[in-house]
Amino acid sequence: MNRREFLKKPRIAVAAAVLLLAGSTTQAADSVSSVTVLIAYHSASGNTEKMAQGVSEGVKSVSGTKVMLKKVGEVATDDLLSADAVIVGSPVYFGNMSGEVKTFFDNWLLKFGVFRDSKMRNKIGGAFATGAAVSNGKELTMLAILEAMLVNQMIVMGGGGAFGASATTGPDSPGIDEKELAAARELGQRIAEVASVIKRGSTK
Repeated sequence: MNRREFLKKPRIAVAAAVLLLAGSTTQAADSVSSVTVLIAYHSASGNTEKMAQGVSEGVKSVSGTKVMLKKVGEVATDDLLSADAVIVGSPVYFGNMSGEVKTFFDNWLLKFGVFRDSKMRNKIGGAFATGAAVSNGKELTMLAILEAMLVNQMIVMGGGGAFGASATTGPDSPGIDEKELAAARELGQRIAEVASVIKRGSTK
């Protein structure tokens, strides 16, 4: 082996090490900067599920975000802990959130254990609701969801409406129309944008 060949090998090794380090640094940066949004909902008729899908579309419109779209009964502890933002949706039952959604929040203490030690502290929270009549408790339902989040020291906000996105689904306005879906998308987008600013820092 001549001197030139001998010197080439260390250079190749150094170059390979630099490339590996750069790749791992980029992956680590992406992991730190990516924002995860959990959308948890209960839907018996499919209306709240359709709104949840609209919220998901809004979240995905923000660069660098990941979405977890799950029914409340499917959510695990790790889903809550790994999320930077949580958006919860419920149909209106007797002027309030459904029993399934209430149980979901109760389980933040009883099952998931995130209430203790304030493990949801400073995560972003939002709400959406569907109800049969124009005046049957959609705002009360969203406020109840936001109250549960506030108790867990989350940062809550509106979007798509004063308290969140909502849809009227009764006989006079069956299903989810495009205007209501647009409100759901607006909610998802706003929550994702704010979560991004808090996690990554404002560029302004």
